Amino acid sequence: MSFSKIALLLALPVVLASCGSKDLISSDQPAAPTLPTVPSEPEFVNPFPEGTYDHFKAEPNYKKTYNVYRNHYLLSSMTPDSASLVINLGTQRAQLLHDGQVAMDYPVATGKSSHPTPPGEYKILEKIKDKRSNTYGRILNASGGVVNSDADARKDKIPAGGKFLGASMPYWMRFTWTGIGHHVGNVPRYPASHGCIRGKRSTMPEVYSKVKVGTPVSIVEY
Repeated sequence: MSFSKIALLLALPVVLASCGSKDLISSDQPAAPTLPTVPSEPEFVNPFPEGTYDHFKAEPNYKKTYNVYRNHYLLSSMTPDSASLVINLGTQRAQLLHDGQVAMDYPVATGKSSHPTPPGEYKILEKIKDKRSNTYGRILNASGGVVNSDADARKDKIPAGGKFLGASMPYWMRFTWTGIGHHVGNVPRYPASHGCIRGKRSTMPEVYSKVKVGTPVSIVEY
């Protein structure tokens, strides 16, 4: 027998063993399970042109954002005779309108459940730039220390020598003679006041400057 035939016979078992091992491995391993495909959330695409009020209002965080929309053309054209206000209890936002068009949209905080802001149609009855509440505020003792930081002047007692200090309500715009109005205050993006409509200090001076006594105000629930 030639040397080449002997070498071939010696190599054949190795080849067969190698092939057999491969077959055993593939047959013993279970097939990998097929996982269900989870569809991904489609990315939000705002359908309205950037910079428009429709674009601003269509953003997913509209009800939570502190951002303010301003149409500078409408604001510059506005007069106290063309102005009106809409307070939206549902979105906790307000709109300053010029002849019915939104010139400004800004966050507010209306009355909490124990002191809800009443919906309805109103007019601005009074404007006072530096106003303090006659009802809500702090009670101080004779030395000026705060003894009650959330006082109601109608029912909370004032200690001897002390006094009631009404809460500061800058840029006050009165809607009712029972104490409902619009003014600077804390705006946590949920109803939090004693019935008034609070706005941020960065927006209220501008709103105050655009309206007058007699400006129509709508407080809506949607």
